[in-house]
Amino acid sequence: MSRFSFDAQRLRFLLFSIFLVAGSVALIIWIFPSQRAFNYEYTQGRPWRYETLYAPFDFSIKKTEEQLKAERETVAKNKVFYFDYDDNVALIQATKLKRLIEERFIDQNVSNSFRTQLENQLIFWLDSIQKAIVFGEEVEFVGQVKLVRENQAIIYPKEQARSLVQHKENIQNLSSSDFSSNQFSQVKQLLSEVIGVNARLNQSLTESAFQSQLEQISLTRGLVPEGSLMVAKGEIIEAENFQILESLKYEYQSTLIEESNTLYIFLAYSVLVSLVLILLMLYLRKYRRDIFENSNQLAFVYLNIVLMVLITTLLVDIDERFVYLSPLSILPLVLKNFFDARVALFTHILTILIIAMTISSAYEFVFLQIVAGVVVMIGSNELQKRTNLFTAAFQITVVYLISYIAFHGLNQGGYVAIDYQILLLFVLNGMITLFAQPLIYLFEKIFGLVSDVSLLELSDTNSKLLKELSEKAPGTFNHSLQVANLCEASANAVGANSLLLRVGALYHDIGKMAQPEFFTENQVLGTNPHEDLEPQESADIIRRHVLKGVEIARKHNIPDRIIDFIRTHHGNSLIYYFYKKEMELNGEANEDDFRYAGPTPFSKESAILMMCDAVEAASKSLNQPTYEAIDTFVERIIDTQVESGQFDAASITLKEIEQIKKVLKKKLTNIYHVRIEYPE
Repeated sequence: MSRFSFDAQRLRFLLFSIFLVAGSVALIIWIFPSQRAFNYEYTQGRPWRYETLYAPFDFSIKKTEEQLKAERETVAKNKVFYFDYDDNVALIQATKLKRLIEERFIDQNVSNSFRTQLENQLIFWLDSIQKAIVFGEEVEFVGQVKLVRENQAIIYPKEQARSLVQHKENIQNLSSSDFSSNQFSQVKQLLSEVIGVNARLNQSLTESAFQSQLEQISLTRGLVPEGSLMVAKGEIIEAENFQILESLKYEYQSTLIEESNTLYIFLAYSVLVSLVLILLMLYLRKYRRDIFENSNQLAFVYLNIVLMVLITTLLVDIDERFVYLSPLSILPLVLKNFFDARVALFTHILTILIIAMTISSAYEFVFLQIVAGVVVMIGSNELQKRTNLFTAAFQITVVYLISYIAFHGLNQGGYVAIDYQILLLFVLNGMITLFAQPLIYLFEKIFGLVSDVSLLELSDTNSKLLKELSEKAPGTFNHSLQVANLCEASANAVGANSLLLRVGALYHDIGKMAQPEFFTENQVLGTNPHEDLEPQESADIIRRHVLKGVEIARKHNIPDRIIDFIRTHHGNSLIYYFYKKEMELNGEANEDDFRYAGPTPFSKESAILMMCDAVEAASKSLNQPTYEAIDTFVERIIDTQVESGQFDAASITLKEIEQIKKVLKKKLTNIYHVRIEYPE
């Protein structure tokens, strides 16, 4: 690569990094709520831990729930019941009474004067009853009674208001000496029949008036002027101070940021969020350069941060308590599956710090989430096993519950007033964590990443592609298995990704399926087709298995991270056997015609594969595999690779290479069963 191309690539990556950070900051600031956060934590009965606090502006003191409840109960006791009064009922019922008297007493042997006396007496009683309220519903009056008459509401003594049933009961208590017992019984029966309901409860007006009275209750009980002392440093927070602080907190959380302060608030947010995201970028540059230099993976990490901020902000907008429903533990679960525990935990902590800027009780929130993140790192090994994911979700839930209950006891001095709805939110949060598995699969498809679950599937030797390799090139398949074992042991020794490396080793030589007979491990009949070819032709065939392997892998949808092992497992090394043969035949040879196309390994894992592949393949040529022979043999092969610059682009140290040499020597010794020669 020319210097100009290298500089252009660095410039493009720099611009992409700047755009990624700036875009993430802009999205997070846009997502952030437009309310100011109240960044004080306090508990009634405990000292004020901060500097002396003065009122930053005028605000009203909110009444407590107990005070508001008492006022609502007072309003309920004075509730006004409205009845629609009908003046025509008395006249209608009087007409009905006269008709019934005529019908029932016309056949009886009574004089006209008696009938007139009876009619006058009944009309008098009926009139006195109908002038009072006669309502049909049984109503328990706790406040005033008002009659709505000609669009006017008139107060009526509630003790005089009776239902139809009550009036009929009172009729049975009437007494008169003007009638016989039998006649008076008929009179009372007749009177009971003609009483009419003249007042009906106006439910809508009654409830409307009641709600209006409730709405008139003031939610505040005084004003705190700007600049007045609220609470001094070290002062015990009593009930009055506590309510004033609660009122100030409410003002912060319910009032939009004033336009005059918007620029300053957003600028402060931007600086803090930018600082956090730049720290993440610097961390990846120093400790995980493979992620830092991979724009796809870098964008994936930042996208996850923005998504978690968005989800949490949306939940908090619904109800502040829903912050405990936010599935933040999914973030380290996902990142650990694709990268490592350090990247996952560091990213998780920085995300928590960003979200905590807009959350009240920030210390409690940060503590809970960081502890949960640590539990994820400890308890989420081998997520490809479903039981492990359930175990991790259970552990997260338990830690949430224990931590929250402990904080409640610390702040409130007891466990009586625990909010059980929040405990339920923690349980739901743990259940949501189970969705990490499908989310990992989705991210794999979108970003072309490879998770441990996919690697485990690819490592199955009964998979279609590996089965085809074992049938067409059994020697190559056996070689790949041996290399995979050597790679796994070497990876464990230097802290590399052993599962990724094992899968890469299994697939690194699949290109040999195209012409398996040209590779010595598959030549079982003792014939070598290279004997009939020119050295350069043989080198082309050998070199071609890399390109063919990439082609086969893409055809079978093998992930790019595995294809990288196929491309780099020979680097740009020299095909020395045919190069030397060309020199012997013609006296000269062009090295470029006998070199693999590359690229050279650019990760620790691909470097390990190159070493193990070369050592395993060449070990077949050992005639007498003694300790000394194996030691010299391994040293010579790997030193040659180092000297030819095969590992210059890989993130592997000389110390790690020495450790790998020791592992390979030990493994080869075990393979060839070298015995110790005891002295005679």
